[in-house]
Amino acid sequence: MGTITSANASIVLSIPSVFAVDQILSGFAADDAFSQQAFKMTEQRMGVDGKLSAGYTPSPKPFGITFQPDSPSILVFDAWGLAHIAAREALEASMIITLPSVGKAFNFSVGWLDDFKALPDGKKVLEPQSYTIIWQDITPIPL
Repeated sequence: MGTITSANASIVLSIPSVFAVDQILSGFAADDAFSQQAFKMTEQRMGVDGKLSAGYTPSPKPFGITFQPDSPSILVFDAWGLAHIAAREALEASMIITLPSVGKAFNFSVGWLDDFKALPDGKKVLEPQSYTIIWQDITPIPL
């Protein structure tokens, strides 16, 4: 019997303009570690005669990542966000996610920090912190 755990997933983020070395992310939220939103693959048009036509259109690929409030990876996103503000420029990233449980890995290229959360929500305990990165490409790579 196979496994579908995400507990053994690993994520390595590269932001050359901020860090000299790749950053290994850790401390993910238990119920919402990461998610890649669906994206449009085609644009469709239906003519008045009922004939449907379609064409490929490239589109941005949103990716959400969520950390426990005590995750050391929040410091990575803090540094990226602050560098972004200081430079008054979007600072490009790349990333690799490895999913050993299903024998897959994915290369994320040309990414931009989109949604940034400066601090966790305070409830009975501090809540997880989420970020969104918009990617140009997400490509499966062999393990």
